[in-house]
Amino acid sequence: MNNKIKILVGIVSAFVIGLSVNNIAMSDVSTLRIAVVDVQQVVDASAKVQALKKEQQAKAKEITSFIEKARKDVAKTSDVKKKKNLEEKYTKELNAKRIAMEKDYAQKLAETDQAISAQIASVASANNYDIVISKGVVLFGGADITDAVKASVK
Repeated sequence: MNNKIKILVGIVSAFVIGLSVNNIAMSDVSTLRIAVVDVQQVVDASAKVQALKKEQQAKAKEITSFIEKARKDVAKTSDVKKKKNLEEKYTKELNAKRIAMEKDYAQKLAETDQAISAQIASVASANNYDIVISKGVVLFGGADITDAVKASVK
């Protein structure tokens, strides 16, 4: 009987402690200032993103012209062994260019992402928001700071 009482007291104590912790954690929610931002609109408005897109298009054209030149050179060669060597040479060059282009793009994209995130944080901080959530995941509520972020990103 004594063990049953100890177990019952332990269960009731755990329940009370859990309820108290939950109440403490939820007590500050009403004072939080929450903002939402449409990240896609901010990205579309970013001059850095537009410049990066143009740069990628130019590099894609450069790769396309390289491929066309390589095809012409290979087609001009009639010797099978030389043709094979040329194909291997151009394939290696193309892969090296492609890898360099992807690496450069990934680096610049990461820098741009960090800059946009910093601008969102800056606008949120300046307006005393505690939390900023992407507008796409919020059904209702939150102050929309998208226009303020778009203005600061340009």
